[in-house]
Amino acid sequence: MKILTQYRRSVIIAALLLPTLIYGQDTLKTEVANLRPYDKTGINMFEAPKENSARFNGLRVNWGAGFTQSFQGLKHENTITNPNNVLYAMTPGFNTANANLFMDVQLADGIRLNLTSYLSARRHNETWVKGGYIQFDKLPFKGQLWQKLMEITTIKVGHMEINYGDQHFRRSDGGQTIQNPFVENYILDAFTTEIGGEVYIRKNALFGMAAVSGGMIKGNIDELKPTAVDNNIKKSPAFYFKGGIDKQLQEKLRVRLSASYYTNNSSASNTLYSGDRTGSNYFMAMEKEIATPATATAPAVKSSYTAQATSGRFTPGFSKKVNALQLNGFVKAAGLEVFATYEMASGRSANETAMRDVSQFAVDGIYRFGADESIFLGARYNTVNAELNGLANDVTIDRIAFAAGWFVTKNILLKGEYVTQKYKDFAVTDYRNGGKFDGYVIQAVVGF
Repeated sequence: MKILTQYRRSVIIAALLLPTLIYGQDTLKTEVANLRPYDKTGINMFEAPKENSARFNGLRVNWGAGFTQSFQGLKHENTITNPNNVLYAMTPGFNTANANLFMDVQLADGIRLNLTSYLSARRHNETWVKGGYIQFDKLPFKGQLWQKLMEITTIKVGHMEINYGDQHFRRSDGGQTIQNPFVENYILDAFTTEIGGEVYIRKNALFGMAAVSGGMIKGNIDELKPTAVDNNIKKSPAFYFKGGIDKQLQEKLRVRLSASYYTNNSSASNTLYSGDRTGSNYFMAMEKEIATPATATAPAVKSSYTAQATSGRFTPGFSKKVNALQLNGFVKAAGLEVFATYEMASGRSANETAMRDVSQFAVDGIYRFGADESIFLGARYNTVNAELNGLANDVTIDRIAFAAGWFVTKNILLKGEYVTQKYKDFAVTDYRNGGKFDGYVIQAVVGF
């Protein structure tokens, strides 16, 4: 009942804001400079644009939103007979709708603010602030030195989605799914929000970024708790870097290559691979019916949409220390797009002494056609290989997905996906042993 009440509250808030959202779209959107669009026009845009010719005409506010409603028909299986490892009973049906709210404000010449909220999501049905930041494309200092410097420099400061890798620009984030041609994100989903700052340098086709953050999804001043195997009680900042080239070689040929590196030596709870506060779009796929078995003093706890929000993904558990590298390649030739990712990371929790490794490879092929490329077909292969604590052999998770979509307008998308995912080499006592899920998910999406 509480969840339903919270969801209704979010819907009411969205309805009350709708006139303001429409007004903002019609009259104010062009006044906010260097904004990455939330509709179809943001597809294949990575970092927000850097335009120095925008003129400041006073404080302006732009409202945007993303809404996604899914219908799911997935089924799953495993080889475990233990009643505590029986998989969640599923039938085809509608999932809880997701909704995001975006506020972008032009505060001054070359200075804008962003605030993003989740109105309703799988993990948090109540309204929840994702984060916000201030972006400086100009500085309020006099002199040619500052002007010339900021012609190629962008500074972002806040509690924000960190710019590690390129795949996070193509992922689904709560209700904002219009720029993801597929329904779900990668198996190893590198996405988190942290408090920090990023400095970008862009010149012609080359770009680079250096950044520092607190290394946690939520800030605090607490001393770390020592464990039996790790007595380090000091937090370390996270450092991350990015560089590459993005060039339009011909009128219909674009190539982008990038490399990103992230390192955090000591964290209370690093969430580079578990920072999504919205949840997976494969509801309850490969989740157990009983999350926690009954004990002599407590009843069994059944799995839920919110507690088991990362269905279909793999979380390596690098909460204390992590080093990660992601390489991305993107090619667009006329209507054909190819986007590839190779990622490798090592890390551990505070209860481990040895570092463990995980690697991921993914490649998407998308073909867009029709008026304004309003129709698309796509295929994705995604595989993860990982070391698990206490298991001698590595485990593997493979996914093949096929997608199709139609942009009714630049703000309205209907898309669907068929997916097959298999779990290999998990321990015979692990509920994912012999695991597999497959089926379809259909989504109706609005973004503006």
